Amino acid sequence: MALSLGSIDALGVDPQNADWPVYLGGKGRSLYSSLRQINRDNVSQLEVAWIYETGDKGEYQANNLIVDGILYTPSPKRKVIALDAATGRELWKWDPADERSGQGRGRQRGLVYWENDTGGERRLFTGVGGYLFALDAKTGETVRDFGENGSVNLRSGLNTPGVVYRDLLILGGVGGKGAVRALDVRTGAQRWIFHLIPRPGEAGYDTWPKDAYKTATGVMPWCGQSLDEKRGIVYIATKTAEPDFYGGRRHGKNLFANCVLALNASTGERLWHFQIVHHDLLDKDLPCPPVLLTVTQGGEKIDAVAQGTKHGRVFVFNRVTGEPLWPIEEKPVPSSDLRGEKAWPTQPFPTRPPPLMRQRYTEADISNISPETRQLTLDRIVASPNFGAFPAPSLNETVMFPGFDGGMEWGGAAADPDGIYYVNINEMPWLLQMVETRRADGSKLIPGERDYMIYCGACHGLDKKGNLAAEFPPLIDVAQRKTRAEIEQITRQGGGRMPGYATMPEAKRTAILDYVLNAEPPSASRKEAGAATSSAANGEAPAYAFGGFRRWLDNEGYPAIKPPWGTLNAVDLNTGEIKWKVTLGEYPELTARGIPPTGTENYGGPLVTASGLLFIGATADETFRVFDKETGKILWQTKLPFGGNATPSTYMINGRQYVVISAGGGKSGRPRGGSLVAFALPDRQKPGARP
Repeated sequence: MALSLGSIDALGVDPQNADWPVYLGGKGRSLYSSLRQINRDNVSQLEVAWIYETGDKGEYQANNLIVDGILYTPSPKRKVIALDAATGRELWKWDPADERSGQGRGRQRGLVYWENDTGGERRLFTGVGGYLFALDAKTGETVRDFGENGSVNLRSGLNTPGVVYRDLLILGGVGGKGAVRALDVRTGAQRWIFHLIPRPGEAGYDTWPKDAYKTATGVMPWCGQSLDEKRGIVYIATKTAEPDFYGGRRHGKNLFANCVLALNASTGERLWHFQIVHHDLLDKDLPCPPVLLTVTQGGEKIDAVAQGTKHGRVFVFNRVTGEPLWPIEEKPVPSSDLRGEKAWPTQPFPTRPPPLMRQRYTEADISNISPETRQLTLDRIVASPNFGAFPAPSLNETVMFPGFDGGMEWGGAAADPDGIYYVNINEMPWLLQMVETRRADGSKLIPGERDYMIYCGACHGLDKKGNLAAEFPPLIDVAQRKTRAEIEQITRQGGGRMPGYATMPEAKRTAILDYVLNAEPPSASRKEAGAATSSAANGEAPAYAFGGFRRWLDNEGYPAIKPPWGTLNAVDLNTGEIKWKVTLGEYPELTARGIPPTGTENYGGPLVTASGLLFIGATADETFRVFDKETGKILWQTKLPFGGNATPSTYMINGRQYVVISAGGGKSGRPRGGSLVAFALPDRQKPGARP
């Protein structure tokens, strides 16, 4: 087997072959490579080594695995494909359409690879439609003695891979009741579970209403986990409790939502935790896995864990004790004026590092792209002011900045052995507004309408017209595109950006589908059905619903705020200071108008190498860039066939280093595809190659 990048660290040299066998480069999720062949002196010579077309179109966000010269990738439709990593030649393809999950859909960010001590057993794990499948990494065949005929029913979606500790696969999920689980890698049997919505007698139970675990949902750790393999500690970053924007039925801090958790990887026992948002009302789920790194403070080496947030702050802890490396202050935040809501009065703010983005939209931030946008943004913030990173949801519209998609996002951050943390940031304003779950004229809602507003309206619009800018489809004509059975399956298993609602009471699901499809309830009167859904198993429905995810764009379609709109940052976590900050991304049409590069909305993370380079796609301009990690200077860039909204991987085969990125676009309203692009220096063995 080729040496892993961890083995390269131990040797201190670049071997002829080096793998990228783990999501985000390693179980510490540091996105660091010890490879040095591509460096500052020769990076300008990079060229396309090969391109592979998956044949699928969608948000292709995979950080790809490379083991023994074979590249494994999950396609936009959740096929798993094995390629010769030196040439891009297809070796095999697994299609979930042939399995009980049916055809796959929706974003998938990676796979898990496992092998036994001798390398005789090699498996890949992938999630499709609420099921976890085990595949033979050599052949692509489903491993039929895993779970039930090759799969385990997770009853939740899975868009980010888990992490392997010994013979355990530890994973979270999307949708359903909050839990972290460890499964046996050979059989699929559950070995332990940690309840993120505590049961009676468990720590944190008193931070919820009594017996909340019976009805509460959310909290699932969708963004991935990291592992200190030597110590046997797994680190979890968790989601918001649901509903995301109204907490009138979940008073309290709501542990372990919005937390960094350290668990014993063998048993699931809680070692320590820190809650980064108390009683979240703003969808500030932790967006990226914790990053493990080592820093130096006062001459002492400290093994640390760094957690990024949607509001552009970094929380840094001693990874063994959970003690913050710098003080974290509880500061007052706005209170709520919604009936029945009890917003938590304070939120934690780290004293270091400083925030990596603006924390408030003021008059100094109004757009300067044109006189028209300047006036538009000034008028809007007068009518809908911003109240900082933690505005209390209200019936009055406010500018939500930092925005719902960050700050930081799922692409993750990179960290090098020097304790420098590299991360890309969004500076996009959004709009926040709640609506009452009764009509403006005071009339009662028809059956299913209230629950539609609560569970579906945020994405698909209260008027069912969708939000194409945010990539949520309309439902007005959904009956012409899909059968009721197909829609019901999506509501159970999830699809695209939508999580599954497998645990939703059947009466509630039926009423919502009737409302979406404009159908009469199959039995009982409308009045009786309405009473049933409003007092279903989840209790009295919330009095308010979220008005929908709305980016705030100007009259030309650009972010309605003074640039930068996207940045790349280097943070010295030895000192807690920002080392450098540069714009990330460009709109050529604005540059042609004499406007300096603005940065763009960006999704996907950076890769840092020992040779001093940072590789990143992520931007809305379909460009792949290389930066100098010491200065932030751009050293090389090239166009991709579609947006590189994924985190790149790097590896070496027969002495040649490659960097590969999934290019599927689809974010920020950009074109969609399914290309995999590998770059390398010219092959000296080929005729005409440069020496």
